[in-house]
Parts: sequence; structure tokens; C-alpha cells
Amino acid sequence: MRLNGFRCLLRTETATSSLGAVLGISGCDEDDLYAAMDWALARKDTIEKSLAARHLANGTLVLYDVSSAAFEGRTCPLGAIGHARDGVKGRLQIVYGLLCSTAGVPVAIEVFDGNTADPKTLGTQITKLQDRFGLARICLVGDRGMLTSARITDELRPAGLDWISALRAPQIKALVQADALQLTLFDQQDLVEISSPDFPGERLVCCHNPALAAERARKRQDLLAATDKELTTIAAATTRDKRPLRGQDKIALRVGKVINHYKMAKHFTLTITEDTFEFTRNDEAIAAEAALDGIYVLRTSLPADTLDHDDVVLRYKGLEDVERFFRTLNTELDVRPIHHRLADRVRAHMFLRMLSYYISWHMKQALAPILFQDNDKLGAAAKRTNPVAAAQRSDTAQAKAARKHTTDHAPVHSFTSLLTDLATICANQIQPADDTPAFTMLTTLTPLQRRAFELLDVSPRHRLT
Repeated sequence: MRLNGFRCLLRTETATSSLGAVLGISGCDEDDLYAAMDWALARKDTIEKSLAARHLANGTLVLYDVSSAAFEGRTCPLGAIGHARDGVKGRLQIVYGLLCSTAGVPVAIEVFDGNTADPKTLGTQITKLQDRFGLARICLVGDRGMLTSARITDELRPAGLDWISALRAPQIKALVQADALQLTLFDQQDLVEISSPDFPGERLVCCHNPALAAERARKRQDLLAATDKELTTIAAATTRDKRPLRGQDKIALRVGKVINHYKMAKHFTLTITEDTFEFTRNDEAIAAEAALDGIYVLRTSLPADTLDHDDVVLRYKGLEDVERFFRTLNTELDVRPIHHRLADRVRAHMFLRMLSYYISWHMKQALAPILFQDNDKLGAAAKRTNPVAAAQRSDTAQAKAARKHTTDHAPVHSFTSLLTDLATICANQIQPADDTPAFTMLTTLTPLQRRAFELLDVSPRHRLT
């Protein structure tokens, strides 16, 4: 880290801001900021416990998912090469897991070594929920890569927790082959509940999404066509007159790069010799996969009188709120770059990002009437024909987006553009020529700016004399 540059940037960013006056801080350097990070981390457990008491309760559902963030430097013990969930490959990274309420409110965050597999993060979260937060009856909602059969058997059942998760593709295929799931059931409906001796004590909620099926079919066809094209080029290279491609190993290497890139190996039959290469599509395998397009199966231990199958689907789809947190970290909150060398500083960095998201989440809820965000949840829910179908925006939100103005003619903003607009407010420090004490005069607020402060229930003169 270039500390001198960092100090200069800090002063440049804050020199024209009222932040110092509002917080009662005359100045700070990087040592002060590091001390503040250490202070916050020392209180992390207490703060998370308070958030859990506010947003979670016994009998509630808790959303959990993990992501990763690329890391700068090579000295932090948490940094490791692992599965790059943020798309930044070949770099050291950290893994972090987030616990959220069903409303999408972040409650707790945990940082792990960068090579930690998703399921391996689960044990610490169970301990946190039960021991630290004192929750005895909870249902954990996680994706199929997180709440695997092994984790359910070894960790969730012994801990007495309920769960909502999803089956992997081979498990769905096994249900179809055993006639436990008959595909003809989806001829007249998109959702059906079944049971299977392979999943004792669980309800299996089977869903068929036609839009998802069409998208998967299109994507598969595109990948097959792209693979066909490149394999044809390799086959032609083995028959050309000048410098033909020879050697079984060399041919296989080029073929492997193609089929591994498009992940289409299971859909092709390959024949490679020392001087020839032939391939054909495996139509049977393609048809078998296509038959399951758009089908997913959710699994839950909750009884039907606690949560019906429609709500099982909706609660599982609530994981989108956790994904929204991950996207926000990489956009509005700038989780990267991470330069810290000490593990605890990295933990503090991620904890502060979570708290920033907590604040912005509540701000967005309050400011929703003047944002493109849909603030008519009941109207949006009424337009959804069934829980399997994609979520719909309410008529109010669509009208707001089409007009780019609210019903009272105020311009509609994104969250970031609204903050930019609010940043144009100036606090002018006035020093009269006589002995009158200095005072602060704000620039005249626009109607939109006044409306924003009203929605936030905050005075624009907060802590300004």
C-alpha cells in the first residue's frame, strides 16, 4: 500500500465535505483509520448479536450464501487460490459468507481462507446462530452447493435445524428414472410436491419454469454449435495437405481445450487416432438432458402446515437478496481492491462493508418512492401468477420507470445518482465582519432534495451549527 498516496487521497476526498464537521473530527491519517477498524472489529460480535435480535427470531428462516473477493498482495494469511466466484481468476482471494433475514437485511458476515469450499463454511454459521444468537428453532435456506446431502446429514440434522435447499441434476435424474418424479405431471401445472424414500423426512417441491427451459435449450444449442465449429476445424487440420495435425496426444490436447471450454464433452462421441479425428453428437445424451430443462427440485424438512409448497419456492428464491448484496459490494460499495496484510484488518474491511450495505438497504427502503426501486410490493406480488414464474414489477413501478418521474413530478433516480444529486448541497461557513459568531448557511434545497431528507427523516442541518 502506498501510504503517502493514501493519506493524500483521504484529505482530497474529505477536504470539500462536511463529514468532519458532522462527525466532530478535525483530521485523521491512516493510523487513525486502522485504529477505527480495530475498534469496530472488537465490537463485531456484539453488533451482530444486536442485529440478529432485531431481525431474526426463533422459528424464522435465515438465508446463507458465500462469495469471494480477489486479493491484492501475497502476505495476508487468508489469501489463497480458490474457486473465483467473483470472476477474477488466477488471483489470491478471500471467501466470505453472509447471513441475511428473509427481507434481505444482512445480519452477520464471516471471512474464510480463499480456498475454502462452500459447504465447509456451514459449521461456523450453525454455531453462530445457536450459541451466539441464541436461536434454537431456525430454518437455514441455502443453495444446492451449500446445503448438500452430506452437510444435511452431518451438521443440520444433528443440530436440530430445518432447511430449504435444492437437488443437484444427478439427483433429479435419479428421481425421474425411479418414476418418483413423472415429467407428465408438468403438462398441466408448473409445481408439484412429491416424496421419495431417498430423502426421508423431507418434502420435495418440483418446479418447471418454461422460460428457464427455453433459455437453457437456447444456450445448449449455442454451445453445441460453437463446439461443432471448432471440432470441425481440428478434424480438417488432420486431413490438410500441408503440415497436417498428427499425433494422438497433440490432437487430444486441442480437442480437450475445446470441449472443456464449452463443457460439452458429455454430448459428443470422440474418436482420436495418431492421424485422424472424428466426432459425432451424442443425441441420446442431449435428449436426456433436454427433457429436464427448466426443472428444479427443492427439498425441505419443514412440514406443510408450517410452510406450504408455494412459500417454499418463494423463500428459496429469496436467496436473490443475498446475491444482490454480493453485486452491491462489487459496484456501489467497492469491496475491491483489498490491500490489507493482516487477517483481522481484512475481517474488519468486510465487516464495515456489511454495515455499509445495512445502512444503504434501509436508505433504499425509505427512499423507494423517488427511486426506480419498486415500492409497491403488494402490487408486484398480485401480478405474479405462480411462485415458479419470474417476479413482476408492479404497475406503479412500471409507470414510474416509463415516465422517469413520480406522480408529484419529481425526477426518479437510481440510488447512486440520487446521492450524487444530494452531494451538490453546500454548507457555507459564514464569518461576519463584526463580532457576530460564525454560522453555517446551506444552499437552497431543490424540491427533490427536500423530499429525500423528508423520506429519510433526517434534517439537512444535522449536527451543523
